[in-house]
Amino acid sequence: MKAHPWQSMIEGLLEAIILVDPIQLRIVAANQAIHQLLQVGSSSLLGKGVIELAVAPEDVFFWEDVAAGLSENIHSETMLKRADGSIVQVERRVTLIRTGVDSSVYVVAINDHSNQRRVENELEKLIAELRATLESTADGILVTDLDGAIRSYNHLFAELWGLPDELLTQRDDGAIYAWMDACMHDASQYEERLGTISRSPLMEATDVLTLRSGKTLERVTLPQYARGRPIGRVYSYRDITQRLADEARLRLAAKVFESSTDAIFITDAEQKIVTTNPSFERLSSYTEQEMLGKTPRDFFSEEGNAVQVENLLKELDNLGFWEGELWNRRKNGHAYLCMISLVKVQDEFGAALNYIGFFKDRTETHTAKQRIEELAFLDVLTGLPNRLLLEERIRQAITISSRNNSTFSLLFLDLDHFKQINDSLGHPFGDRVLQQVTERLKKCIRQVDTAARLGGDEFVLLLHEANGEGAEICARRVLEELSAPFSLDGMHFTVTASIGIALYPEDGISMADLIKNADSAMYHVKERGRSDFRFYQRQMNIGLLSRMKLDHAMRQALEHQRFRLHYQPQVELATGKMLGVEALLRWTDKDLGEVSPVQFIPVAEESGVIVPIGNWVMQTAIKQAALWNRDGKSMRVAINVSALQFQQANFVDSIAAALHEHALQPHCIELELTESILIKDVEDALKKLESLAALGVKLAIDDFGTGYSSLSYLKRFPIYKLKIDRSFVGDLPVDESDVAIVTAIIHLAHALKLRVIAEGVETDRQREFLQQRQCDEMQGYLFSQAMSADELEQRYLR
Repeated sequence: MKAHPWQSMIEGLLEAIILVDPIQLRIVAANQAIHQLLQVGSSSLLGKGVIELAVAPEDVFFWEDVAAGLSENIHSETMLKRADGSIVQVERRVTLIRTGVDSSVYVVAINDHSNQRRVENELEKLIAELRATLESTADGILVTDLDGAIRSYNHLFAELWGLPDELLTQRDDGAIYAWMDACMHDASQYEERLGTISRSPLMEATDVLTLRSGKTLERVTLPQYARGRPIGRVYSYRDITQRLADEARLRLAAKVFESSTDAIFITDAEQKIVTTNPSFERLSSYTEQEMLGKTPRDFFSEEGNAVQVENLLKELDNLGFWEGELWNRRKNGHAYLCMISLVKVQDEFGAALNYIGFFKDRTETHTAKQRIEELAFLDVLTGLPNRLLLEERIRQAITISSRNNSTFSLLFLDLDHFKQINDSLGHPFGDRVLQQVTERLKKCIRQVDTAARLGGDEFVLLLHEANGEGAEICARRVLEELSAPFSLDGMHFTVTASIGIALYPEDGISMADLIKNADSAMYHVKERGRSDFRFYQRQMNIGLLSRMKLDHAMRQALEHQRFRLHYQPQVELATGKMLGVEALLRWTDKDLGEVSPVQFIPVAEESGVIVPIGNWVMQTAIKQAALWNRDGKSMRVAINVSALQFQQANFVDSIAAALHEHALQPHCIELELTESILIKDVEDALKKLESLAALGVKLAIDDFGTGYSSLSYLKRFPIYKLKIDRSFVGDLPVDESDVAIVTAIIHLAHALKLRVIAEGVETDRQREFLQQRQCDEMQGYLFSQAMSADELEQRYLR
């Protein structure tokens, strides 16, 4: 057979090459490499069908796809049969090459993959053997890379560290390390040691780890190498708890902790000390010989902490460990504060084998901390906690009380007329008085309580878990203690105090509220003669300023236009149509914040400032009503009238002038008057009401049913409407008495040809009841709260 023109080219290739006719699928050329691969004689492949080399049935289908022209370039793996019948794994690439206009050839390049497959199989076998070895070892194994990422661990490692199931089923290195940190008795020292190891890739180390469970692990750390270079670390963990039980192992372990800066002692199962390290002697001054046979109870129990030692030993037996601070004494009697960690070493049955104690001297740290606290948290003059420390104590008290559902008390104490002492005798003398007052206050509280100085002559007493009775006892004790004469520089005098009391949580759930309310109660004591105590009551909020100050604040608010009007819609029950609004006074003070009318109206009426405020309300409401009605929005505005305002001689004239000034139809204004206004001077009231009616102004009785007057005025006065007070509406339709009263008022009003409106309607059940009883109108949160004129326009008048 004539050699193919490409024969010489393919002979120069290292790969096994055959050229296949694309029509006949017969081999037209083959290099020596393919003959050697198949172990056949030279040129023996020429003319053979390429399918004859196929071993698997799917290979036949493969060449059928090639013949069908489904692909011009195919890369795959397959098997070929050698002359001796053996099978060889190969990688095959089939490429269609155009050799002319009408001619082409398949170039089949073949690589022997037998060795690669053999290596892969060997590798899989090796990995399986390594996994079997890893799982069969008696140690817990953890393998990481140089960055600490976990590459593998065996089941014994998970068992030794008690890894929960969720950590075994998910890949989360951080969670595993966090779990190991939490298991450690001294996590900080553990982390520090790991840091040292990670920074030294070639370091080999052996460490003993004490877990909080009482288990002790020996950790051997070895670098992992590849091609002579470190690629990671192998940590092996062995439970040596049992080994530490015998004394020989204890002596060996002693060499490990000899260099520790912690003072360490080890006891037997009876808690008798069997060994100590050098740091123990340096810290306590007791030699190991002197400590042999003694117990932690003998060593740590002093007259002042015997109870604490008994409690910690009980906790040690129950939980297996204890950690905390304890005062102790050196051999020479000097006291020192030590940070102690105690661990119970147990056998597999939970029986105690040994107890290990670690402790450090914390005296200097404690002293420094105390000094910092003195500078930052204590009042320089009296040594009492200052405001900062008081805030911390109150926060702690709130946390404890909220968790235990308990209470505590706050006493705000202000010395009476103390300014006179400073002004007459000087501030140095006054400071000495404050120091003596401090000593007396300390006698009045328990060790768990706190006495603090806020500044000047103001003190606060925080009574831990004290109720009202406990607060009263303490307040009386303070007053009694201060009543005893003071003596300074041969001068005898008396100092009294006013005390306000606030209780948590009734009077506030924050420090600011508690101090504010206790302060408010204290000012009420000042107003009523001083040298007494008083509990906070909610109505004392007005005590933030004296009535004189509040009166001044209202006058300032009127002058600087800080009052504003809100409007609450009044709705016809039958149709749901808004008929009008009630003008309601609102005030936000720059110091007091939002002040309720319930607070300032009584003071305004008492001081008389209600008259100019009422005039402002009248003018503003009429002006607003005129604006609405001028824009075609038919709107009735109801305005409350105070008794003092109604009694003014020019009351009717001022309303007439305002209506004229703003060109408002009188029927758009409805004046709400209380029954008490009408019966105070019946004849004068009748004249004014008749004059108002003549103007065309509507008249309504506000809070109807809450007074105690005769109803005869209803037929004498030109009344247009009755307003049912919210106190009768709130419990409708459940309360039978309220049902009867409201029903009677509606019937009475209709019998007298009067309209009736109910205020404070907040639920559908209340509305349905009133509608069933044929009440004419309602107002309340069910329909809308009070809002500014702009908001009202945006919501209802567009």
